[in-house]
Amino acid sequence: MKGSILERLRNEGRNVLAEVEAKEVLKEAGVPVNETLIARSREEAVSLGGKLGYPVVLKVVSQDVLHKTEAGGVELNLAGPEQVMEAYDRIIAAARAKYPGARIEGVSVQRMIAGGTEVIIGLTKDPQFGPMLMFGLGGILVEVLRDVSFRIVPLTETDAREMISEIKGYPLLKGFRGSAPVNEDALAEVLTRLSNFIELHPEIDEMDINPLFATEKGVIAVDARMILKWDE
Repeated sequence: MKGSILERLRNEGRNVLAEVEAKEVLKEAGVPVNETLIARSREEAVSLGGKLGYPVVLKVVSQDVLHKTEAGGVELNLAGPEQVMEAYDRIIAAARAKYPGARIEGVSVQRMIAGGTEVIIGLTKDPQFGPMLMFGLGGILVEVLRDVSFRIVPLTETDAREMISEIKGYPLLKGFRGSAPVNEDALAEVLTRLSNFIELHPEIDEMDINPLFATEKGVIAVDARMILKWDE
């Protein structure tokens, strides 16, 4: 795809994508993403927070820090400039303490998303079957419950809907104890769009969208991780 971020990353020989870059790829694939901008100073973080609208979330940006939360690299629900400046300093200090040799570009700034159900969509490569998409409940629940479904790429719409409905946590998506049901059409569309995009771009070797917030109105990717593998 001429002029795409993947073409630029290939030219740069890049393999591990920062959150901002992974979201750019997802946007090309047709996945709704939470707009995310990079700040390289506390002043720039404040400026971007004002541009996006408070409250905001800050996350450390570094190819060398893959587990941002464990590194103290995430600050949520920041309501104004003073909180943003303090959070910026804490994030940079914590990341440097946890990963002394890490190359830290700054922090990402995005609006705080509230409400909805957190789900995860992932990509793995099976030696026998090739690329497979995963779907399940997101956030920390995916690590605790491991309640996920898999399908081999390419997916049909039927495949996508079956992936959604066969997890044990499906009642949470249908609306549980008064909560609103999520938009299953939007979820199925994201799964099929990703399947089509992955077929076109086999260089995408690993991917996690976690969380993808699902609501009655639609879905939005809040965090993403992606690893590329270029042909020799």
